[in-house]
This record gives sequence, C-alpha cells and structure tokens, in this order.
Amino acid sequence: MEQEIKPNVEEEVKPNISEEDLNKCKNILSQIEEYYSSKIVGQKNLEISLLTALMANGHVLLESVPGLAKTTAAKVLTDALSGDFSRIQCTPDLLPSDIIGSQTFNYATNEFETKIGPVYANFVLLDEINRSSSKTQSAMLEAMQERQVTIGGTIYELPEVFIVIATQNPIEQEGTYLLSEAQLDRFLLKEKLTYPTISEEIEILNRIEKNVFVDNEPILNLDDISFLQETRKKVYIDESIKKYIADIIYTTRNPKGIIPDNLANYISVGSSTRGAIAFMECSKAVALLNGRTYVTPDDVKSLRYSVLRHRIALNFSAMADDIQVESIIDSIFGAIRTP
Repeated sequence: MEQEIKPNVEEEVKPNISEEDLNKCKNILSQIEEYYSSKIVGQKNLEISLLTALMANGHVLLESVPGLAKTTAAKVLTDALSGDFSRIQCTPDLLPSDIIGSQTFNYATNEFETKIGPVYANFVLLDEINRSSSKTQSAMLEAMQERQVTIGGTIYELPEVFIVIATQNPIEQEGTYLLSEAQLDRFLLKEKLTYPTISEEIEILNRIEKNVFVDNEPILNLDDISFLQETRKKVYIDESIKKYIADIIYTTRNPKGIIPDNLANYISVGSSTRGAIAFMECSKAVALLNGRTYVTPDDVKSLRYSVLRHRIALNFSAMADDIQVESIIDSIFGAIRTP
C-alpha cells in the first residue's frame, strides 16, 4: 500500500480559516449529527452524504427499495434547520408548472399574475422522482443548475441555500421513467441505502415506540449553513490532489490500458467535468467534517461511489454479466497512483 503524503499546507491554511471559525464549524456539525443520530438508526454513509451536500450546497439522489427511510432521513435533516421546506410527490400526471409555478389571469384586474411553485424553497424533497415524466423532470434542470426558474419570460432567483433531495425506487417498473444522463449529472451525489442489521431493526422499533419523530424543533438557522458553506470554500486543496482527481475522471473516459480490459469494456460513457468539480467540492466538505482545513487523498476516496456511481454509464454487457459500477470505481481508484 502506498504511503499517503499530507500536503504541506500550514502557511496557506492559517490565513484562510481561523481556529475560531473551525471550532464554530465543528460545533454546528456536531449539533446536526447529534440530531440526525437521535432520529435515524444506522445509515452512516447517508448521513455523511447529506452533510456533504449541505456544506457544498449540492443536490442528492437517494436510491433504495421502499421503507428504508429515504424520505424520513431527508425530512429529519431539513427539520433540524429553520429554512423553508417543500415536498413534491412525483406522479406520472405531475406537470412542470406544478413544480416551478405558472401564470394565471386575474379577471378582476385584467392582468396575468405569477404563482411561484413549491420549488421556491431552501430544501426541496422530490419524492419518487422517477415516477414523474421526462418533461416534468426536465423542469428541474434549470432550477438545479442555474438556481433560477423562468415563468412567462421572467427569471426568478432561487434562495442562496437551495438543495434538492430526490428519492427513487429502483425495483419499480410500472409508471416510472428513467432519469436522463443530463438530469443525473446535476446531482452532486447519489447514495444507495442498504437494509438495517437485526440490532438496528430492533432499535428502529424502539424509537418508533417512543415516538421520537414528534419533537422536530429546528436547532440551527440558515446563517449557520451559509457559514459552513463559506468556510468550506476556504479549505485548501493542493495541486497534487487536483491532479489526482483529474486522473480519476480521465480514466473513467479512457479506461483501456489503465484498468483491466475485461472491466474497461463494460464502460459506455465516463464522467463529465461535473464529476471533477463534485470531487473537489465534496472532498473539501469531508475535510471540514473531519475537522481539517486541508484536503487529503482519503477525502477524495471516501465518497468515490457517491460521486461516480451515477456518472459512469455501463453497457448492456455489464448488466448481463451482473457487473456493478462500484467494482469499476474500485478498479479505477486502484489503478491511479495516490499522491
């Protein structure tokens, strides 16, 4: 195993993030973690992904079979904060105007009035996003990327803190629509939830019996989240780490000769530049989550599946041979030299 070399960043970090600011970040994050852990049992990877998205002001796609707390986890995180929350239950008959808003004619004033849709909130939960039609899914592209919506030719800026948490059920086929590559790429992270262990299942039953979801008073405000996001931007990332990220993304596009041919042949399309940006922003957030002011290679590795699993498209041969994208990702990271 190659020895990890920490970048010499003491001089660069000190002027950017003070000890006081770092301690404030630790305090904010510990409050959110404590609140989350008091409601949700297990699902540690989900907790890290949600906190990372919160700090990076990015969007998250949650995937699992029904009943594994996708919606509950999203709601618990947003309940901890004082921002505006809206939930959109996606169905095949949902229209784009149901999400972004529309113009209606007021006969009393003989004028058109604009009605803003539920997308205008700090936290938007798109429940079962793959049940909405492609046309409705595309209505979210502008909101998720440009953080604005256009109604009747007028642009409406979305809140500064704007995070979409979408859920989808991968086993349902009837009445569902696959998310396009363009839509998937707008999600900073994609997290897959797993079944709880027996001990976790028992603890879930105990918490349901105690009715732990009744008390949902917010513990933080949006200023705290904005502070986290601004501090995360100041986290130092060395040029060698950026080169490491660029090598990883390049390998997803040109895997032959770098990873074994039997795995390289399964890749249809590699990651876009958004994948590189996601690695940089997420690794900064993970560094801050770990109480550091600089990024290490382990920060990049820690969220490799969440960043890449929806950005690497596999061909039909991979499906036929039951090849998982996580195996491809492990092969890529194993082939790239760690700085």
